[in-house]
Amino acid sequence: MKPNLIWLLSALGMSALLAGCDSLSDVSEHVREKFASHEKPKTHTYAANSRATYEAVKIAADQMGYRFQRGGPAQGEFDAVNGVGTDDMMRGTSQISMKVRLHATLDGGTEVTVTLDEIIEADSRGKAGQGTSSPLRDTPQYDAFFRHVQQALDAANAPPK
Repeated sequence: MKPNLIWLLSALGMSALLAGCDSLSDVSEHVREKFASHEKPKTHTYAANSRATYEAVKIAADQMGYRFQRGGPAQGEFDAVNGVGTDDMMRGTSQISMKVRLHATLDGGTEVTVTLDEIIEADSRGKAGQGTSSPLRDTPQYDAFFRHVQQALDAANAPPK
């Protein structure tokens, strides 16, 4: 009788454990979705071809203090970083990286997708090169960047004086 009772308790325990795993899986999936929604890149569409928009992206990034790292108009990519800033005690550093992706639209325009990440190195003396990166969510830099791109496109299309 005892072996059957042990088997029954084991089966009940295992089913309870598996039921708990499902609920934990649901919770972790919900948390992942919540974070992913905050990390979505910002997108804007311009009525210009990809090459002209890429040139405007370069100008806008330069005006905002970003330095080109990699990419090109053929790849539809532009990656840049801004200058390194330090904290008040000159121990930690921070920097913002920009990733821009350009995709041609069916109507001849260009969709520009931007992601800004803040890179923070808390102790640059003791742990150099060990920074953490987190997306910038609600920053006015996205709107400023899109505005600078539009201004660069408008300047390129303006009639000569």
